[in-house]
Amino acid sequence: MAVKERVGLVVSDKMQKTIVVAVENRVPHPKYGKIMVRTKRYKVHDEENACQVGDRVRIRETRPLSKTKRWTVADILNRTVEV
Repeated sequence: MAVKERVGLVVSDKMQKTIVVAVENRVPHPKYGKIMVRTKRYKVHDEENACQVGDRVRIRETRPLSKTKRWTVADILNRTVEV
């Protein structure tokens, strides 16, 4: 079975070794056909606390790490520029 991967934006890094990633999915409306944006939030394991809010990351599905964590950070695609 293939490993699931998603690309999303980090929306929270307030927890220790955990980030929240929002993944957008564009789907047509079942009746009218207009493209809608669906957002799903995943809790993701970040071992080194390397990710910050605003980073674009690739996440990979893994075994359950806690009650709600089933994903880990595969790599960081774009970093947020600090001012």
